[in-house]
Amino acid sequence: AYTSQFIALVLMALQLSEDRISLGQRREAIIDELYELPRYIRETLALDKELQELARDVLAKEKSLLIMGRGYQNATCLEGALKIKEVSYMHSEGILAGELKHGPLALIDENMPVILIMTKDSLYPKVQSALEQVAARKGHPIIICNQGDANISGGFRTIRVPQVVDCLQGIITIVPLQLLSYHLACLHGVDVDFPRNLAKSVTVE
Repeated sequence: AYTSQFIALVLMALQLSEDRISLGQRREAIIDELYELPRYIRETLALDKELQELARDVLAKEKSLLIMGRGYQNATCLEGALKIKEVSYMHSEGILAGELKHGPLALIDENMPVILIMTKDSLYPKVQSALEQVAARKGHPIIICNQGDANISGGFRTIRVPQVVDCLQGIITIVPLQLLSYHLACLHGVDVDFPRNLAKSVTVE
């Protein structure tokens, strides 16, 4: 549902911008990347083994998880946290990285697992600042970043995904979080097909 709604909104925006000559080049770039999405998703799904090991060796023993990002990736953080909560029953929160100093930073220490989405877009330098703040408090963030990004220290654990046009990057960055939620649920002995207390439709007023 998340991915289909995401694509539907992008297609709506493309339709509304059709008569904007100044946006023609960006529209073409987005349309070209839409055609390439299946290939990018297949590349990301190939990380499954790595993500299974990450879930087993790092996250399965934890009680909470923070997922941080900015801009287009904020929605990815919220959806990823929701998926982990509803499928694996692990407490997880999606946090806007720009609001770290307004409360969430107090939670950061060497024991709090953090996933930081830091892809190459206009907000990349600001997310780098959030990474520095987490690292300064002895945090050990897991970074979802783009392939070929040489600006990230080798001391951090990374999940590298293909780079696409900024407004479509969330389609790719959500895949590792969905896979993590699945593997965490399996490790916790949870039936991923029937999450408890979950209703896909409103049944009561």
